[in-house]
Amino acid sequence: MKVGIISFAHMHAHSYATYLQKHPDVRFTAIWDGDVERGQKMAATYQVDYYQDLQAFFETDIEAVIVCSENAKHKEHVIASAQAKKHILCEKPIATEVKDAEEMIRTCKKEGVILQIAYPVRFAPVMEQVKQMIDAKAIGEVMAINGTNHGQMPGGWFIDKELSGGGAATDHIVHLMDLVRWMLQDEVKSVYAELDTRFYDIDVEDCGMVSLELESGVIVAIDPSWSRPKTFPTWGDVTIHIIGTTGSLWVDVFKQHALYYNDRGNKWQHLPWAVDMDERLIADFVQCVLDGRAPSITGEDGLRTLEVVKAAYESNERKQAVTVTRLPLS
Repeated sequence: MKVGIISFAHMHAHSYATYLQKHPDVRFTAIWDGDVERGQKMAATYQVDYYQDLQAFFETDIEAVIVCSENAKHKEHVIASAQAKKHILCEKPIATEVKDAEEMIRTCKKEGVILQIAYPVRFAPVMEQVKQMIDAKAIGEVMAINGTNHGQMPGGWFIDKELSGGGAATDHIVHLMDLVRWMLQDEVKSVYAELDTRFYDIDVEDCGMVSLELESGVIVAIDPSWSRPKTFPTWGDVTIHIIGTTGSLWVDVFKQHALYYNDRGNKWQHLPWAVDMDERLIADFVQCVLDGRAPSITGEDGLRTLEVVKAAYESNERKQAVTVTRLPLS
């Protein structure tokens, strides 16, 4: 099947493009980007066609698109893709506002197209093993989870609130929140968050601590900070400590790496050797489209994690815990 990418604003677009080209059942054929110079450069890099006009992009014979535009543009691009009858993999977060996410989900349902959200950490083999252990109650009943998603400060549009929707909290809460919902099949009841800007001179938050209570009573703590320096050997981490009634699990999702002392580059680097989660995300999305089945990570999954992010901002502003309001999708 033929697939196109909408925008290379998000750095994950490079990984997705690489794995589209490696997939035996896919032809990566087209790029649209509002940034003409970037779009033309990426088209030359991946040897595909560049389109400056979005409608012309949709009029090609692509069956599916991957949306990697700035967060605030996800709504516009997902709805346009759905109305063009293209199946969609959308970079996280699904949107910057809950009402926009709801409209995106409704439109995709109305148009009969797949909407999958890019939460690749679910596809890390270690996380699949952890979920199996939790389902089998290998550590008894889960009582608490402590997770981190630290990273380097990405700069660019990520620190422009109008385009990103926020800073580190927007960027990083969603990955861990998606893992928690997926592992426990549980929803968030209340959120208490303290967010701040401590590391960089920017207009959005770069650090924080988020405490959650799930409907089941499980307590979850998340550190979503941009606290890794530029000299750090990788972009960041995803770690989870899961405490059960009969045992505990310590998980470092990116533990499987070789340490590379790079004299030429005057730096040291982590070179991962584990199965690549982005590759498995792309493979899953492609298979969803080919089989005509519901996506593994739905638009509603994206909505529920966004609701937690918005509750964290509200809690930080009000300096108190807030209840998460979940309206049923019509």
